[in-house]
Amino acid sequence: MNPLLATLGGKLTERWLNSLVLPGALFLATTAVGAVLGHRHWHDVDRLRTTLDDLAARPALDRTGTAALLVALVLLTATAASLGAQFLGSGIERWRLRFGRDPYSRARTARRARRWRQRDAELTLAIEHAHPAGTGPDGAGTSANGALTRVLALTEARDRIALREPSRPTWYGDRMQAAADRVEAAYGVDLAVLWPRLWLILPEPAVGRIQSAHDSFGAAARLAAWAVGYALLACWWWPAAAAAVGCAVVARSRARSALDALAGLIEAAVDVHGRELAARIGLLSPEAPGRLTQDTGDDMSALFRKAE
Repeated sequence: MNPLLATLGGKLTERWLNSLVLPGALFLATTAVGAVLGHRHWHDVDRLRTTLDDLAARPALDRTGTAALLVALVLLTATAASLGAQFLGSGIERWRLRFGRDPYSRARTARRARRWRQRDAELTLAIEHAHPAGTGPDGAGTSANGALTRVLALTEARDRIALREPSRPTWYGDRMQAAADRVEAAYGVDLAVLWPRLWLILPEPAVGRIQSAHDSFGAAARLAAWAVGYALLACWWWPAAAAAVGCAVVARSRARSALDALAGLIEAAVDVHGRELAARIGLLSPEAPGRLTQDTGDDMSALFRKAE
């Protein structure tokens, strides 16, 4: 039992240090440097060194109890800062996936929809004017390659807005909505009511991969929260703005990649295990061949909604 408790304690301590103490300690160190230097002396290393020497020369720090109390205070403050970032990150995660009906959200959705339709019209026009690839050295092949490159570029530009015409104020919400629309178009089932039941029968490897993608999306939201913290710190020490911009850029890239992977895994789970769920609730025979049909999907949605 003692080795087991020691192992668990070591893992918990490692997780506490990596996820809470280290990010918070880095933020506290940056805050301390910014408070000492400020805008006017932002690069004055000698000023920082002098401040540290004066602090180390104080007699109170020679006492073991005072030093231990200071270390504990730093650890607690770093942990509190990380918990604050996690709380703000949860809010950012919900904000990214929101389906707002307030005037701001409706205006943002309408603006994104206009941009998407504009990009889609440009893409349609480029496809119509694209020429088939040439086979000779007369330049036709080069022209066709240029047209194909333009089509691919316009497709990427449109998909950066949304895979389908936007119906939500953010790309993240539209990406999950696109997954739900694709599932409903293929199987006639409402993903919102299907997913909690499907989650219960997924095998461990599928659960692990989906949970990993979701955790990555949450980690990106927490990184965005740190970007907010460093942006506030930049009001006192402007070099912190570089850290804020870096965190924001990385957080956005990771969030998009993680949510795209999560939406794809959810679709794949329905593709692979949707029929198994229909068989378990008695809508299909386990031995009967075939795929999940629209009629079965409609029956599943009606059953899960508790429709009378």
